[in-house]
Amino acid sequence: MSWAGPTGLDRGRRLDPRRILLLAGVLLVGMSVVRVVTGANDLTSSGTFGAALRLAVPILLAGLGGLYAERTGVVNIGLEGMMILGTWFGAWGGVEYGPWWGVVLGILGGAIGALIHAVASVTFGVNQIVSGVAINIIAAGVARFLSVIAFTGQGGGATQSPQVPSTLPRFTMPFLAGGGLFGWDTPDALGWLERRHWFLVGDLAGLLGGLMRNLSVLTVLTVALVPLTFLFLWRTRLGLRMRSAGENPWAAESLGVRVYTMMYLGVVISGALAGLAGAFLVFEAAGIYREGQTGGRGFIGLAAMIFGNWRPTGVATAAGLFGYADALNLRSNAAVHALLLFAGAALVALGAWYAWRRRPLGAGIGLVVGVLVLAWYAATDTVPREFIFITPYVATLLVLTVASQRLRPPAADGLPYRRGQQAS
Repeated sequence: MSWAGPTGLDRGRRLDPRRILLLAGVLLVGMSVVRVVTGANDLTSSGTFGAALRLAVPILLAGLGGLYAERTGVVNIGLEGMMILGTWFGAWGGVEYGPWWGVVLGILGGAIGALIHAVASVTFGVNQIVSGVAINIIAAGVARFLSVIAFTGQGGGATQSPQVPSTLPRFTMPFLAGGGLFGWDTPDALGWLERRHWFLVGDLAGLLGGLMRNLSVLTVLTVALVPLTFLFLWRTRLGLRMRSAGENPWAAESLGVRVYTMMYLGVVISGALAGLAGAFLVFEAAGIYREGQTGGRGFIGLAAMIFGNWRPTGVATAAGLFGYADALNLRSNAAVHALLLFAGAALVALGAWYAWRRRPLGAGIGLVVGVLVLAWYAATDTVPREFIFITPYVATLLVLTVASQRLRPPAADGLPYRRGQQAS
């Protein structure tokens, strides 16, 4: 594949890496201030960030999967079902052949589900939403049926598999977060700094320690997929053809692009990534297949894709938000309560910025919600644990409300395509 230069499909506002780093720095400073004021050390601990990374991985994979499908013009509501197939085939492959074959078969299971979705929606023109919902329903039934056949009497049953052996490589960055080098244990410099709880320094050490300690090879692969997805879709000719199918398939067809092929490719890659997410849940999260263990992560991945404005870095940011919210809920209620102070102050600052930019809707929402959250923090000592589960969804709704005019899905996303028959 050769590198493709800038095109009309690249027009619009781009995310400046320097702005992203600046925003991340400002957020970390704000969280450090809140940690010092409240004493909630779990807010920025390495344990919290490490758990957030592990919890974000399946959501990120599902979000990237949805990105590939929708960039070629096909809505993939069936990501949840493809994740279910990934969990079942991953567990079965792990029990029968070992963890690496389990990962491969999990990917293939998701890809098969995606291929069925592509045949129905792309070739036969079935409504894409209907086809995706059908995949979700069928996948759950297929997994139950196959479990009865394969796992009953083997230490499992209709709703779960036997214990799945997981020997996938894990590593820790030497000298920074402990770990080993040539058989020798190395000092945990980041852990030492984190335990000092110095302003900002300890928080940065907690962040880096959580991202560098006890990493699974699947986690590293998932993180690497973010820049690789950007390079593939925005910097290669094949990626340009795939995106052209999602923007204007009839114009792409007139230029010789095989639109059906691009759609099939995008949907199958989408299912393969969802299958990998399912395999991750088996080998890294549970060590076993259980019915319902995807827990709606396929749908959360779709929300992350919209939150991220159909861009890989945006999807990663949204997945990180979901993962961090889940991780914080597992740590301590004091940290969850401290998060209210951070969220309220951040919303007030966002509202003030929108007011300065003369955007009254965003300013009003930010200021009103921010003041209410600060009042909630001041009037309470704890937060019901159930609330933290809905925090990412509320944040997504706020972003969609405030910045909906800046969200830009592919122009032909979800539109039925027939060769030589342009939609009116």
